[in-house]
Amino acid sequence: MGQKTVRFSDLSGEIIPQDDAAARIVIHEHPELGDGPVEIEVLPDEARAIEKAALRVAVIDLYLPGDDEPRRVAMDVDSFDKLATDQAMTEIIVSARPARRSSRATGGGSARGDRIDYASMAYAGKPHKGRITDGEKQLVRDQINEHLAEQGIRTISLADGEHVERYGLEELARSRGAEPG
Repeated sequence: MGQKTVRFSDLSGEIIPQDDAAARIVIHEHPELGDGPVEIEVLPDEARAIEKAALRVAVIDLYLPGDDEPRRVAMDVDSFDKLATDQAMTEIIVSARPARRSSRATGGGSARGDRIDYASMAYAGKPHKGRITDGEKQLVRDQINEHLAEQGIRTISLADGEHVERYGLEELARSRGAEPG
């Protein structure tokens, strides 16, 4: 006699077919969240629906005079960008210095745990100052331009020499006959 394991979506209760991989969702912040992040499994289509419905936000720590701890706030990115009146917010962010590390814990997370995973579909290919990981390069090579275009972010071009070098696309550019400039 054999056993069969049946998995269900934590969101809808629907069966996750054995031939489908479950999507993993880690919840970092929620009003009902206790001591730390929690993880649930859902159907891939449910995860895609979450990604499509996601709000673009800026998460900001406010260090106000007289306060011992920073206040973490999330704002709609368009509202935050409108606060910049002298120059565009993107220019301010690109030219800003890296944040100082506080000696005390902020927000309960580790410094590494709060970093954006640019090797994930949600962030791969987006402009950033960090090192390009092999995971991000793979996503960029395989499928990222459509995702970036949907979000209104510049796409990765095989004709742009900086993009080709940064994301390790030399072989792909040669195979497609693109001449990086």
